[in-house]
Amino acid sequence: MTKHLTTIDATTCGHACACGDASAEPLIGRRQFVAFGAVALAAAALAACSAGSDLTSPGTVSATSFKLSDFPTLGTVGGVTTTTVGGVPLAIVRTGTSSFSAFSRICPHQGSTINVTSSGFLCPNHGATFNASGQWVGGQRTSNLTSYPVAYDSAAGTLTVGS
Repeated sequence: MTKHLTTIDATTCGHACACGDASAEPLIGRRQFVAFGAVALAAAALAACSAGSDLTSPGTVSATSFKLSDFPTLGTVGGVTTTTVGGVPLAIVRTGTSSFSAFSRICPHQGSTINVTSSGFLCPNHGATFNASGQWVGGQRTSNLTSYPVAYDSAAGTLTVGS
């Protein structure tokens, strides 16, 4: 039997559908509606959980050289600067008179860009905190920041980040 939907007339069949047939059942029952809704919510939750995984930092970045003089904040031990290499936002930290560290500023939890603070780094979306060595120290549980190799050429006054 084929049903033709024409207009919504609750008086015809006793419910708010467009079946036009008083003996017709609704197109979907309450149990089916609840089951389909639960499946849709579960699918949306799984998609949200996996969405951040594509936003984590790459394991390596292409080797890029910088003149140390272009980053005055790196003139002293403990200084931090931010830059981008190959589209990856980085933080470079001067850890000693001739040593430096470089970290991705992409939070390993869900891919937010982290901010530099006076004591290290902070994810503005989830509250994860990291020390100046890129290690997770509090807030939203996650892993350490992705680090990249840094080579310092004191004679040329350059830093090379990545490999």
